[in-house]
Amino acid sequence: MILRRLLSLFLALSLTVVAGVAEAREKAPHLTILVSIDGFRADYLDRGDTPVMKALADDGARAAMRPSFPSVTFPNHYTLITGKRPDRHGIVANTMIDPSVSAEKFTMRSLEPGWWSQAKPFWVSAEQQGKRAAAMFWPGSEVEIDGVRPSHWVKFDATMPHEARVDQVLCWLDNADGPPIAFSTLYFDIVDTQGHHYGPESPEVRAAAASVDAALGRLVEGLKARGRFESTDIIIVADHGMAPLPAANRVVLDELVDVSKIQLVTTGAVTSFSPKPDERKAVEKAFLSKPLPHMSCWKKHRVPARFHYGRNPRVPAIVCLSETGWYTTKAAARQKASEGDARDGGAHGFDPYDPTMQAVFVAHGPSFKPGVALPVFDNVDVYALLAQVTGVRPERTDASLKVVRKALR
Repeated sequence: MILRRLLSLFLALSLTVVAGVAEAREKAPHLTILVSIDGFRADYLDRGDTPVMKALADDGARAAMRPSFPSVTFPNHYTLITGKRPDRHGIVANTMIDPSVSAEKFTMRSLEPGWWSQAKPFWVSAEQQGKRAAAMFWPGSEVEIDGVRPSHWVKFDATMPHEARVDQVLCWLDNADGPPIAFSTLYFDIVDTQGHHYGPESPEVRAAAASVDAALGRLVEGLKARGRFESTDIIIVADHGMAPLPAANRVVLDELVDVSKIQLVTTGAVTSFSPKPDERKAVEKAFLSKPLPHMSCWKKHRVPARFHYGRNPRVPAIVCLSETGWYTTKAAARQKASEGDARDGGAHGFDPYDPTMQAVFVAHGPSFKPGVALPVFDNVDVYALLAQVTGVRPERTDASLKVVRKALR
């Protein structure tokens, strides 16, 4: 009899504990964290360097994403967060010219709101709809857009350790001042940096990937310690992949045209410029009248339709795309490089349909089915997924749930 009573008491206590845990989990507010690992090529996930990310992928959804054109950092980060392609959201390159906004060229440090105002980032929509948002680095997050900033944000600092970035997000979650955060970004840049310096197949890139994976492990453990892991959707993305770039593979623009005849805006994988006054015929003859070595050039309105590019006024008159593994440069820059430490490295910005440009996608959490492998999809669709799992009413965008909805429960 006593044993039976003890067993009954133990069972009752066990059920109470289980119910308490279930109730705590049910009360935990839903959170979505969008993690960007700059330059993390899709196939890096299977190299064995990122066990935390691989475990999240195996218990969730994974895919290779096709970046938007041009496959460079700022345009693609703004596409991921606005659901519009670069030609529509206005960040058409890492460097731009738009006299209606500023007499100064746009760079990756430009904070004038006019540059960013052609589209509304997800955190702005969330805040306007009563959901608090945070940004642990993201292009545009330092700017007041549509009169709104995230509730929490920090100025970009590349020297900030990975652990500190994670801890800042966790600290924001602990902040009891006001409603809980519903959405946060988290950004890591080291994989891209090492990819440029040493190339995508280098041990340095593998070490960088492992260091970011350790930070993701810190995030997961931090969420678990707070009872938040099972109510949090973690979506891991990259802006683009990375291709090998041999030091010798350079097209020197001075050998094609007198560069004083053009207003040069970008060089590298994508070269864009406009002829100076009275130089249009000479410049078009140099770039459009015949095939060029290792690059293809078009007038902006004739850029191939699959790139969805060329309508925005910020796109210069002529756009050239380099063959994967080739870069354009000016003679002076080429000479300076040859006198210094010119070595093989890595680059991006090439044709988004090239497999080396494919970016990683992993989604894990209560909104996602386990063990789902999606086909390659356009990165613009991440926005639609964010809206779906957070309950934020989306803006009018280019995004679609057609492919990514297969990952949802």
